[in-house]
Amino acid sequence: MNFFIADDDEAIRSMLTEIIEDYDLGEVVGEAENGSIIDNQLLTLKKVDIIIIDLLMPIKDGLQTIRDLDNSFTGKAIMLSQVEDKEMIGKAYSFGIEYYITKPINRLEVISIIEKVIEHMQLEKSIHDIQKTLNVLQFKKEKDSVKQTYNFINKDIISSGQFLLTELGMIGESGSKDLLNILKYLFECENANAFEHGFPSLKKIFIDVAMKKLGPLCDSMDLNKEIKASEQRIRRSIFQALNHLASLGLTDYSNPKFEEYAATFFDFTEVRKKMLELQSGKSSSMSSIHINTKKFVKVLYIEAKKNLGI
Repeated sequence: MNFFIADDDEAIRSMLTEIIEDYDLGEVVGEAENGSIIDNQLLTLKKVDIIIIDLLMPIKDGLQTIRDLDNSFTGKAIMLSQVEDKEMIGKAYSFGIEYYITKPINRLEVISIIEKVIEHMQLEKSIHDIQKTLNVLQFKKEKDSVKQTYNFINKDIISSGQFLLTELGMIGESGSKDLLNILKYLFECENANAFEHGFPSLKKIFIDVAMKKLGPLCDSMDLNKEIKASEQRIRRSIFQALNHLASLGLTDYSNPKFEEYAATFFDFTEVRKKMLELQSGKSSSMSSIHINTKKFVKVLYIEAKKNLGI
């Protein structure tokens, strides 16, 4: 366990460090004499599991520091103070403080409290791991069930594509039909050994699919208009998929669909950016998010073939 100690008394910090290290409770990775330097970035950088923080400190006290972390700190907090005011203690608990140690420090009490916090964290981790396993098993069960709905046995690339678009939360989008047409085109090209020079460029894909849709007699103006419209529909649909996966990840970072698809279909930086936007309640446009259409199309095709056992 990694500990961070915040107390304006150097002797107290030294004593706590000694107790933690002498009794193999963990390692003290950082100290502060007040809460002014403590934020989520610092605690994340130092990989802090438990913060022991004094209630009353100059410049910025313990309560204000914990409140400013705004539940973003995923570790545990232990409040340390001479104050025995029940209202203050109640306020500390309401901010997420797990345990409360009063001064002067009693070595046995400190060890007991820290051991309880560690035990609590280990129990939470075990429950989380069990839940994650159950989620994965349920996800696989649901995935197998949905796969049976689509006739993969007949090597139908469209059915496989529909399954994936459903998983990505974009099957109802207008661009999903364009994507299915692209899958069909790519599948036919590969079966005709037209991939000799590698995966076709996005421009060629859009041109060929548009020509197939409009017919060989279409003029260049109609062709360009269809290509542009198709690109826009597909981008909107991909943006919806990104939004869907980011929402899943925000609700539950260990969500099996989020884990399986987010980093596969998208650059994770963009997924994370979208998650932060959703968390802050900001609405974003497609222009603020980088959507790699070629990567998405290529991955969609590869995953669709994989579902067919190809």
